Amino acid sequence: MDEVRTVVSRDGTTIAYERYGTGAAGGPAVVLVSGAGEVPLARLLARSFPVFLYDRGVRGDAGPVEREVEDLAAVLEAAGPGAAVHGSGQGGALALAAAAAGLPVAAVSVFEPPYDDTLGPLPEVHARVLVVDGGASPTPVRRATRELSARLPRARHRTLTGQTHEVAPHVLAPVLAEFVAEASDGL
Repeated sequence: MDEVRTVVSRDGTTIAYERYGTGAAGGPAVVLVSGAGEVPLARLLARSFPVFLYDRGVRGDAGPVEREVEDLAAVLEAAGPGAAVHGSGQGGALALAAAAAGLPVAAVSVFEPPYDDTLGPLPEVHARVLVVDGGASPTPVRRATRELSARLPRARHRTLTGQTHEVAPHVLAPVLAEFVAEASDGL
């Protein structure tokens, strides 16, 4: 980690985030929405991009989605224009909800987010989206990620062979780096 900083969410809540690396000159930032378990992924991505990892736990286990979207908006503002967002599990659902709410994200990648009607108006997600699952994950999870990808207007699906819901950061990082680089080239 290079530094710990804070931003203030719309409702006045202080949100701590860690910034890793400086990335390639002129490259977009990547905001990780998943939490402390993403530190190895942040370190790997920081070789190519500035990476922002923030503390979602400030609101407890299940903060209201609207407040969490506001928290993410504050971190995105710190990350700068053209930032991409990645989330795993519930963090992926939040990343999609934020994009659907109109937050300025260049690209969204998600790894096995819970998929049901609570995600809201997914067709409103206009950013490029990469929906990823593990090839060794349970069949219902893999089916749900394919269905999610099909519902999003600018999404593609990718399966990581041999991976489960506990995806290896060294397997996921190059896939995310390639997607973020491609998405930033299209801006």
